[in-house]
This record gives sequence, C-alpha cells and structure tokens, in this order.
Amino acid sequence: MIQQYEITLPHYPRGYHLITHHIEKAIETMPKVGFVHVFIKHTSAGLTINENADPDVRIDFESIFNKIVPENLPFLEHTIEGPDDMPAHIKSSLVGASVQIPITNARLNLGTWQGVYLCEFRNRPSRRRIVITVYA
Repeated sequence: MIQQYEITLPHYPRGYHLITHHIEKAIETMPKVGFVHVFIKHTSAGLTINENADPDVRIDFESIFNKIVPENLPFLEHTIEGPDDMPAHIKSSLVGASVQIPITNARLNLGTWQGVYLCEFRNRPSRRRIVITVYA
C-alpha cells in the first residue's frame, strides 16, 4: 500500500522549525509497519532530523550555517533575489530536500530526542509545500 499527501506548511520565519506533528497529522492511516518519505518542493529550504528537546539547538543551527555560508559573499553571481538567496540554495543542498523515517507499531519510529525540522533559509520565505509518501 502506498499513500501520498501534499500539504502546505504554515508560514515559518527564517530558522529551524519542528514539523513532525504536521507530518503525523497529514497521514490519514498510519500502517503498522513501513516507512514515510518526506520531500520539500523548494530549493531554498531543507529538511533534517535532529534534536527536538532543547530549543538552543535551533539557534546553534542558524549560527553555524550562517558561519559556513554567509550572505553577501562578493563572488556570488546569483544575487537578483537578494543576499540571502544563493546562500539559501547552498544551505538547502547541504541539508537535503528529504528525510525517510521508519514506521513501527503505527507510529513514526524516531529516537527519543529526534524530530523533523523544516530548515528555512530565506529572510522573507513563502509557505512551503511538502510531499509525504507512506509505504507499507
């Protein structure tokens, strides 16, 4: 059995935002065993699985990514959409556009401290669309 859902996330500002609950809510019938694949349909945001308990992790993610890929680099060519655009594309490629999570006993089988993050890299982002595919 394969189920697929496409949802639009609420507007999130730049930063790292837990969206696990949106994924779980979108799945109408969670199979007993399988996996879910979550894909973001954008090139300036990404998805990752990481620490879901301490909000400082989100601040640190933002700090380190801005240090690795800062805005206003003088050699960037793609700048027509603003100084955050090309760095957002690079950060998105570093993080990735999808995550895959096992399903066990009709629940996402994440670790105790794991959650799915929307990584929003734009200063003025649009609402993001994700595709959730469930395989059982």
